Amino acid sequence: MTTRAGGAVTLTACPKSMTYGPCGGVNPDGSCEVHPDPCVFLGRDLPVRWSAVPPAGAGVPAATAAAREVADILARRPLIMTGFPTRPMAADDVRRVADILAPHADAALSGDAATSRTQFPPSYRGHLMTAAGVRAWIGVNARDRNRVALEGELAALHHAGVAGVHCVTGDHTDTGDRPEAAAVFDLESTTLLPRATAAGLLASFAESPAAPPVAARGARVAEKQRAGGRLCLTQYGGDVDDVADFVEACRRAGATAPVLPGVPVIIDDDGAALLASFHAALLPRGYAERLRSARDMRDEGIRLAIAYGSALLEVAGVAGVVVAGGARRGDELPYARALATIARELGGGG
Repeated sequence: MTTRAGGAVTLTACPKSMTYGPCGGVNPDGSCEVHPDPCVFLGRDLPVRWSAVPPAGAGVPAATAAAREVADILARRPLIMTGFPTRPMAADDVRRVADILAPHADAALSGDAATSRTQFPPSYRGHLMTAAGVRAWIGVNARDRNRVALEGELAALHHAGVAGVHCVTGDHTDTGDRPEAAAVFDLESTTLLPRATAAGLLASFAESPAAPPVAARGARVAEKQRAGGRLCLTQYGGDVDDVADFVEACRRAGATAPVLPGVPVIIDDDGAALLASFHAALLPRGYAERLRSARDMRDEGIRLAIAYGSALLEVAGVAGVVVAGGARRGDELPYARALATIARELGGGG
């Protein structure tokens, strides 16, 4: 970044030091996640091609037992993944939530939380969740650790026996609850993926179908697959037809990775406010209005999620869904029960 006359800052480089941008945080007007100027990638030839640099590390056994179970499910039917709502830094919650979700969810994603950035390290969360009997899918971001620390986390996650890792660049520290923390961004999602694969892990990556430039998002999925990604987990992508268009764009670009769209679960006003703060999250038309006008928001939120998830699973190329959202502080267990109900109705577990 450079400074204009008068002290204003001009965005000349990605604040996340990304090479393979744009990230999923580009605002609808094309502005950067953390700056009013346009995303620096929007004027470039996209997608940025994966450079095929050999990944670091070798000789690690391929995948874990839980990862092989996930692969077996994907070969037979759609994979139903949920979020994993626990209080931050509360180990006792893990067993309680796992007991609720494990019978009905095929895997549970524990990722980055914008509202509580101070959490147990990924590998410890993976250890706790696996020990509690759930197939753990652990989010690993490049914001908080350099490549040396990240490679250590990946090795520990493999040792913990997690089902998979979700490799993301991460939201900037200027967003969320810890703006005073230094952002690292030594790596990014695309350069983290080959390291996860080299560590013997089944790796997923994120994409935001509704984030500018929408036309380049499918090709970006193909590049992340070339870097080592095996599943694409999407941000909420709007109407079912919008998601179908995105999946088709991925296929036209040469991507074959299974796509698991996000299913928003909103059961209270706090959850609605949290999802509204997500960058590039697009709810289906009428979704928010029907929730606000419902006599019982919880019941309506569960019903809408089941209906939307069921419709997504009918889309050609959709290999499963990620059922998630945000829980009100103190209501993590009731929220987990809502996730379990939705996962069961969509065919998860068993």
